[in-house]
Amino acid sequence: MTVLLLAETQNGKLNEATAKALTAARALGEPVHVLVAGQDVQAAAEAAAKLEGVEKVLLADDAAYAHQLAEPLAALIVQLAGPYSAILSASTSTAKNAMPRVAALLDVMQISEIIKVVAPDTFDRPIYAGNAIQTVQSSDAKKVITVRTAAFQATGEGAAAPIEPVAAVAGPDVSSFKDESLGRSDRPELASAKIIISGGRGMQNAENFATLIEPVADRLGAAMGASRAAVDAGYAPNDWQVGQTGKIVAPDLYIAVGISGAIQHLAGMKDSKVIVAINKDEEAPIFQIADYGLVGDLFAILPALNEELAKLGR
Repeated sequence: MTVLLLAETQNGKLNEATAKALTAARALGEPVHVLVAGQDVQAAAEAAAKLEGVEKVLLADDAAYAHQLAEPLAALIVQLAGPYSAILSASTSTAKNAMPRVAALLDVMQISEIIKVVAPDTFDRPIYAGNAIQTVQSSDAKKVITVRTAAFQATGEGAAAPIEPVAAVAGPDVSSFKDESLGRSDRPELASAKIIISGGRGMQNAENFATLIEPVADRLGAAMGASRAAVDAGYAPNDWQVGQTGKIVAPDLYIAVGISGAIQHLAGMKDSKVIVAINKDEEAPIFQIADYGLVGDLFAILPALNEELAKLGR
């Protein structure tokens, strides 16, 4: 049998989450085909074809998939599902929208956010906000799986695989795209950034994010994040939220500023390679997982950090 991996694309380009999900797909020990669905995604298909271990790329380039609506995308995947033993995707907003529908249409149980492939039918996944790891064994002949990409290294490039066009499939006409408003930023994407600096309730207001965290992020070339408390208070936009109900990240360096470390936030960033915590409360839970902790006033520490980075030419 063969594994089908749904590629994640953004603005016609292949998202790095695909290469990480591919690592999980290859661990199943079967050939991997990658499905690239969207509009004007030829470049994404060519990038997917260059990933090591990809046997074939299926390219569904059609206006029906331009906005990744769940219904047409799920209909396409189900139409293609016949020869595949497993259908995987990165656990992104697109997949969280479409993959449960795929599982329902195939009448199988979805296995969500796996962090390890134990065997072709057995997987580890976090539960209770990451405080416990559940080992799941599936007896379904066809498995629908989403992958927590923070737990997997990206697959590198190999020999180019062939690209095969596939026709669009008619989906149920129950939803339609209206419009979207996209924020533009020169910063790295939060989910794939190598360095992230996040602020919490201790930042006190949105202006402090702009005047204290942003200069440090600029010098480090970092993405900016926030705790749910900061987002709920209106200090930061929703797409900055890191945590169980936000984005799951695993950068090389994560700097938590004014974040106490609620369990929901820790679930979203505790796999970071190096964690630095800045908080005036020495009993804050964030210090329990931090590699480096600095107890002090963030309103004095951040300007000092910015000055030191300037001296280093950052």
